[in-house]
Amino acid sequence: MKKAIYPGSFDPVTFGHLDVIRRASEMFDELTVSVLNNKGKSPLFSVEERVKILQEATKDLRNVQIDSFSGLLIDYAKEKNVHVAIRGLRAITDFEYELQIAQTNRKLSNGALDTIFLTTSLEYAYLSSSSVKEIASFGGDISQCVPEFLVDQIYNKFNTKRTGE
Repeated sequence: MKKAIYPGSFDPVTFGHLDVIRRASEMFDELTVSVLNNKGKSPLFSVEERVKILQEATKDLRNVQIDSFSGLLIDYAKEKNVHVAIRGLRAITDFEYELQIAQTNRKLSNGALDTIFLTTSLEYAYLSSSSVKEIASFGGDISQCVPEFLVDQIYNKFNTKRTGE
């Protein structure tokens, strides 16, 4: 069975993330999308909320499981007996950062963890969780960035409404 992990903060999950999840799920028998509990960041949504959001957003993808983890990806991958990590790329600047992480993970895992990079579909290349949060914080329209069921949840976190409402 071919298994992979797609780790990330997913705060919030965007259509770009979902594009990578869908495409990776077609390549692997089992894909675990795992929310990183990064204590160095102040997330908009809790880990538990992000897990529930991802479960809702991926409910139609039968071979996708949602999980969370803390610590090093190499330890989590070893625990799950997974040897492939998926990472999404939007631009060359993403590649430089992600390449360094991939090489570090491969070295620290003694070659047990490889990384596969998927470029986000062009229509989502501009999207980032950070930009979605910034747009939402000012009441801008994020409906083209995230699933509809998530739009109001994001506005509620900022105590804002969509412009024009």
